[in-house]
Amino acid sequence: MEGYDKYAFEPFAVTVDLAVFTVRAGGLQVLLIERGQEPYAGHWALPGGFVLPEESAGTAARRELAEETGLSDVSGLHLEQLRTYSEPDRDPRMRVVSVAYTALLPDPPEPRGGGDAASARWLAYAGLGPLAFDHDRILADAHERVGAKLEYTCLATAFCPPEFTLGELQQVYETVWGTALDRPNFRRKVLATPGFVEQIPGAARLTGGRGKPAALYRAGDATALHPPLLRPAAGPGRPPSPSPSPSPSSNPSPEGRSS
Repeated sequence: MEGYDKYAFEPFAVTVDLAVFTVRAGGLQVLLIERGQEPYAGHWALPGGFVLPEESAGTAARRELAEETGLSDVSGLHLEQLRTYSEPDRDPRMRVVSVAYTALLPDPPEPRGGGDAASARWLAYAGLGPLAFDHDRILADAHERVGAKLEYTCLATAFCPPEFTLGELQQVYETVWGTALDRPNFRRKVLATPGFVEQIPGAARLTGGRGKPAALYRAGDATALHPPLLRPAAGPGRPPSPSPSPSPSSNPSPEGRSS
């Protein structure tokens, strides 16, 4: 382009980072990778990496998820863009702008580390120690975004398998929000919300203990909840936000990382 100096501005890199959540083992878990290279070698981090010249950010996010965790073509993956992180000093190597994504998975497989990741694991969100770069902030922002969207959208069904009970749906809300909900009141609100869930005729599942099998439901055709399902005020059971990030030269701490 005539008159344009492409060297007038310093170049910078674009990366993607993914905050991937699931509900299992009675709690909220997040997919993390152990970095195999500097900076932050040996530290836990969100899956992600550099966007290639021929890629969109969304394509890069799916590629990095597959390369670093082995999760490719996963059934039921919900992926949406969270926000952009552009603090000048967020990466010690160079100026890096990251496009962050939130992903949700029902009943996910076990990951396996690959690419730049020495290993990959599902870890309990509550009590996580420091993560590499500014991934603590990204993860906390993603958790808050998911919790907020549970109030006014049908996002909770993305945590569930194709067929689920209302008890399983309630567990999603309780796990993400970190607070117990009144069962009859929750059921009443869910069933009174048009298009939220649809009962599957004749389908039921034993859920343990005595009593009749629980009816099975599937996601309805609505995308927004009218009226919204407002979360209670935050209580002591709500998972805390992760701790501040370590420096690139500090040793990783395994405390609080067992799932």
